Amino acid sequence: MDGSDTAGKCPVMHGGLTSNEKSVTEWWPKTLNLDILHQHDTKVNPLKGFNYREEVKSLDFEGVKADIKALLTDSQDWWPADWGHYGGLMIRMSWHAAGTYRVQDGRGGAGTGNHRFAPLNSWPDNANLDKARRLLWPVKKKYGNKLSWADLMVLAGTIAYEDMGLKTFGFAFGREDIYHPEKDIYWGSEREWLAPSDERYGDVSDANTMENPLAAVQMGLIYVNPEGVNGQPDPLKTAAHVRETFARMAMNDEETVALTAGGHTVGKCHGNGRAENLGPAPEAAALEEAGLGWNNHKTRGIGRDTVTSGIEGAWTTHPTRWDMGYFKLLFGYEWELKKSPAGAWQWEPIDIKEEDKPVDVEDPSIRYNPIMTDADMAMKMDPTYRAICEKFMADPASFDDAFARAWFKLTHRDMGPQERYIGPDAPKEILIWQDPVPAGNTDYDVAAVKAKIAASGLSVSEMVATAWDSARTFRQSDYRGGANGARIRLAPQKDWEGNEPARLQKVLSVLEPIAQDAGASIADVIVLAGNVGIEQAAKAAGYAIEVPFAPGRGDATDEMTDADSFKWMEPVADGFRNWMKKDYVVSAEEMMLDRAQLLGLTAPEMTVLLGGLRVLDTNHGGSKHGVFTDRPGALTTDFFVNLTDMAWKWVPKSFNHYELQDRKTGAPKWTATRADLVFGSNSILRAYAEIYSQDDAGEKFVKDFVDAWGKVMNADRYDLA
Repeated sequence: MDGSDTAGKCPVMHGGLTSNEKSVTEWWPKTLNLDILHQHDTKVNPLKGFNYREEVKSLDFEGVKADIKALLTDSQDWWPADWGHYGGLMIRMSWHAAGTYRVQDGRGGAGTGNHRFAPLNSWPDNANLDKARRLLWPVKKKYGNKLSWADLMVLAGTIAYEDMGLKTFGFAFGREDIYHPEKDIYWGSEREWLAPSDERYGDVSDANTMENPLAAVQMGLIYVNPEGVNGQPDPLKTAAHVRETFARMAMNDEETVALTAGGHTVGKCHGNGRAENLGPAPEAAALEEAGLGWNNHKTRGIGRDTVTSGIEGAWTTHPTRWDMGYFKLLFGYEWELKKSPAGAWQWEPIDIKEEDKPVDVEDPSIRYNPIMTDADMAMKMDPTYRAICEKFMADPASFDDAFARAWFKLTHRDMGPQERYIGPDAPKEILIWQDPVPAGNTDYDVAAVKAKIAASGLSVSEMVATAWDSARTFRQSDYRGGANGARIRLAPQKDWEGNEPARLQKVLSVLEPIAQDAGASIADVIVLAGNVGIEQAAKAAGYAIEVPFAPGRGDATDEMTDADSFKWMEPVADGFRNWMKKDYVVSAEEMMLDRAQLLGLTAPEMTVLLGGLRVLDTNHGGSKHGVFTDRPGALTTDFFVNLTDMAWKWVPKSFNHYELQDRKTGAPKWTATRADLVFGSNSILRAYAEIYSQDDAGEKFVKDFVDAWGKVMNADRYDLA
């Protein structure tokens, strides 16, 4: 062979360069996709060893704010500012970065800078926000790694509001950038943008039936369709969907009105042209578009001729000024339905005074009608929303304060407690949605407390399960939950089915007097009891260990707890304790992955924790599923040894119930669920399980289990970071 038959052929493997080749999960769609646990792998981080939260403390905060303020009115020809002020554009960028947050699982939000990546950078609702980020590049370039994109994108909108006259509530730095798409966040099952809302509702006429954990009404939107439900104007129907989608962002009716009115006090919608003239979104755009999307190469597509939402016009007379103009126009005129130049439904005023019309973005001698979306009209027609609007109109100062606080909540909701706030403008006022916890005592005799716990008569499973239940509420998505605060003893957590209320109260009745006598927090003692249980179990397995412990957790009170907000954190399944509240469409192993990712666990950490918790006999309700050991309560590798032993065959009894039977005799030995057996059937998880099945694995298993346990127990200890 002289190689001539290869002439003209591409010399590289196409699968490594394109996304055309099927992935493993596309070839075998029923395989368990572990990618969500590898979402922030260190291999994709170009700043290894860089501690952003420390570095940002030395940022020139005033310099950054001054540079953003100057940029707002430094109009650039390639993307000129409306009325010479980028405020509306920057606010929309900040809003849409933060507005993906959802309280159900804490995912979304502005905390990671994920707006730079697909799919968010190419959602239809985010059209032209790529221009806002590109306009900010000189500021990011100047301050480098000391200023994250995540912080900058939120700060830009906040400074824009200040520049237009709003007294903001404050701003906190500390959002660390990611460098890879969070592609495993579930944004909906639809396969096309703006698919009919019916696809994510049990009944689209009942807004409460929207699929959890979703918060937007259609694929590719942040909140609701501005033209109405499924693009059909009906303000009262829209009101119901606005109420539901904002509630799923943890916003009440007053906050919803404040955000709607305040967001539409400035800026405008863009629909003065033909949407079909726009090129593809950034992720699909040609190389020569330099990472930008929605470019118009057929007609003029900037300034007054920009097309974004398809709706065209400003909401207020003075769209670069913070004022009460939104209410003045909305309630000062009657409105009628019309079509924008791009063909979108919008509401326009009847017989408006010429001086109340906003001027053209390029020529102040030209005036146009203002507009309202269907969601704006909902503020006027829904009785509850209307009453709040009337309250704000009667007291403009209350509107200013309500919006400033709601904007702060919107842009900081996923940052976690106040301890994580950095910078001179971080407000000192403690807000209930920050889940405050008082400082705990560190000056007590830990060894004496451990001795009392060990002599208390509590079993290993009782101590370990209670500590796990207290800590498993932690979510790295929005830094809520965790063992600090001991909210497991407060409503609503004390009554959650997953926490086994009767067993929980028995354990607390033993631990609370110990904590009181020692001057320790019950939060500390709950975790310490779990550690004692693990030490006893390790000793029973032949290993003398001491589980590391850092005192200092505090005890929250009912007054510090927003019970309505915490209800969203109730577990409906916990694979680590082999429990599901009921049968779900989603499998037990997929729900286990979801919890592991929220806890910040890697796949190996998830594996060792589950195997350890099984042999510690911590299953919910005392179930024996997956307890593959004749020595329950001892921290052995028995779960993995027996899981991988071919002496047993797995016999399904129902979708989530199996028997492990002796291959020779057929005699049943153990029972199991899918959350157990996936560690022996999935090729990746089996590779981890085999490590702990080997004859030399005992000591490594105990060490790895203790390390992973400590990670969960201390996940919310920001004072230790």
